[in-house]
Amino acid sequence: MKMLCAALTGALLLAGPAHAQAPADPFTWLEDIDAPAAMTWVEGQNAKSAKRLETDPRYATYLAQARAIFTAKDRIPWPVFRAGGVDNLWQDDAQVHGVWRHATLSSYRSAQPVWETLLDLDALSKAEGRNWIWKGATCLKPAQTLCLVELSNGGGDAVEVREFDTAKKAFVTGGFRLAEGKQDFAWLDPDTLVVDRIWTPGDETPSGYAYIVKTVTRDGQAREVYRGQKSDVGVSPIVLRGAGGRADGLMARRGVTFFENEFLLLEAGKTIPVALPRKAEHQAYVDGQAVFELKEAWGGFGAGALVAYDLQALKAGTAKPVLIFQPGPRQAITEVDDTRGRLVVNLLDEVKGAVDVYDLSAGKWTAKRLALPKDATFTIRSASGDDDQVFVSAEGFLDPTSLWLADAAAGAAVQVKTLPARFQAETHKVKQYWATSSDGAKIPYFVVLPRGAKLDGSLPTILYGYGGFEVAKPPIYLPEMGKIWLERGGAYVIANIRGGGEFGPAWHDSVLREKRQLSFDDFAAVARDLDAREITSARRLGIYGRSNGGVLTTVSMTQHPELWNAVVVESPLIDMLRYHKLSAGASWIGEYGDPDVPGDRAFIERYSAYQNLKPGVKYPEPYITTNTRDDRVHPGHARKFAARLEAMGVPYLYYEQTFGGHANDADPELNARRWARHYVYLTQKLMD
Repeated sequence: MKMLCAALTGALLLAGPAHAQAPADPFTWLEDIDAPAAMTWVEGQNAKSAKRLETDPRYATYLAQARAIFTAKDRIPWPVFRAGGVDNLWQDDAQVHGVWRHATLSSYRSAQPVWETLLDLDALSKAEGRNWIWKGATCLKPAQTLCLVELSNGGGDAVEVREFDTAKKAFVTGGFRLAEGKQDFAWLDPDTLVVDRIWTPGDETPSGYAYIVKTVTRDGQAREVYRGQKSDVGVSPIVLRGAGGRADGLMARRGVTFFENEFLLLEAGKTIPVALPRKAEHQAYVDGQAVFELKEAWGGFGAGALVAYDLQALKAGTAKPVLIFQPGPRQAITEVDDTRGRLVVNLLDEVKGAVDVYDLSAGKWTAKRLALPKDATFTIRSASGDDDQVFVSAEGFLDPTSLWLADAAAGAAVQVKTLPARFQAETHKVKQYWATSSDGAKIPYFVVLPRGAKLDGSLPTILYGYGGFEVAKPPIYLPEMGKIWLERGGAYVIANIRGGGEFGPAWHDSVLREKRQLSFDDFAAVARDLDAREITSARRLGIYGRSNGGVLTTVSMTQHPELWNAVVVESPLIDMLRYHKLSAGASWIGEYGDPDVPGDRAFIERYSAYQNLKPGVKYPEPYITTNTRDDRVHPGHARKFAARLEAMGVPYLYYEQTFGGHANDADPELNARRWARHYVYLTQKLMD
């Protein structure tokens, strides 16, 4: 946000609407994440895949190249503003778990920052016999010396929270401590937290999240301040923090579904609903204004609009929303943050980036664009609440990532760091094309291909897609891809298919639930367009997707096996008739539909790859990989898909890393091995 082979009859594998009770799934035992039989199966699969991939003569080279990238000492240390300087979590080959450290801002901006170590996670892991993975720190303002540190044992979403004193560089004896769990929290004042967590067994939603919010004081007293409903996805607290870090107000976000929310102001024992459509998200709080993004048209505002409510008017019951920004039809908001007095908005315009800052004066919001590189993709790395400084990174397919320090009040920005070139970018160029999908929609995609390449269909090409949850996929700098793939003459494609956030909420909503097939059609349309332009062909085309992208790649494999020769399926959703019963799956019913509702099941089972594997079909040999400690997307999806392929006699590769969580990149060394295996597989399938 975890198989012994069985013979399958042809009837079990047939797809299509069910007219009788479906046969029992013979591989559900693989959903028992740590069961001895399941882990024995995993070990056997890992050994077979390692023998195939890690004994390839190219593996050692790929591993060395990936390791050099992921453990390089000249990487940009990503900054987080705190206490007049910046914090950073640093990992390399010597500090695998990482070091939480601090530097003054002036030192950080220098070529050789002087770092002060706050917490050594490798030493902590060794001392406590745990596999601690850093998940962040929330620090108390204004002094910001007391912080709530989040630690995950193995990299999952569930964290343990401990209070840490950065001045003493030690955990606070008798300080705040929250046991491991999926939880949200914030400081209300130096002696009070507001927390949502599963307080007692059973106090959780079907998605596995909390729906009860309490305040917790230093003396251990917990007092309930808001309770959602057990049928919700989850509930979380939002502290509206004003000047000096004071709590101006407290809100609860009630997640009715993954995309539908209610926001309630908790004021003096009263619960005051905030007038918003169900599809809205809280984004920021600045100048006494609570800022929300509308994900659907409402109250005269269009979908995607950014609006503000005055907090005092909300408390008085007289508030009316004020428009800050309405994106155009080819624009999308990707991030919103706030400094002390400015609102920072990260945009995409035709899938190209820009960052605007907004100021409220005399009741009106005015915008100023930051002076940043053109034709780049931007990420807001950190915004300061003590002043109006903000760190923004910029990157492109062939442009190494750079870090800029901007003054949001003045609109000026200066480059402070840049990543050295990790591969020979001058050998390639970037083009943007548009494919036509099954319903006539125009689907943009980017191609990174060699300069002067012969367009005869022979170019080894990786096609990447996601297409879900309004997550945009603009151009980014991928050093390992450039070094291992582009330098060897390959091409790389990102398909901006519907379901993503490239063009705002409408682009996402157009393929929700029963319309999901259009997203898969978009992906196939891009593949056919690549073929029509003779950039590549089925023999030389491979696809890669992870998480929701695992739905995409496995459906693409089963619906169009003739379009590609390689399929990488990572941390995937696959069994879409049981996804809502595994890990956090129930929270995504708003995206995919509910398999327990007959009408929803009918359209889901038409595409669900686990149920649509058919005997006698020649499928491309997929490489399926996941993580045992993924508590967001259950590893059972990947396991069962591989088991079913095995039972059908279909060639495949399967590898399961045993820790790291859903991101699967918590350990630099294991991440290097992960990508080395990926690219050996892709080389074998597309370049040999």
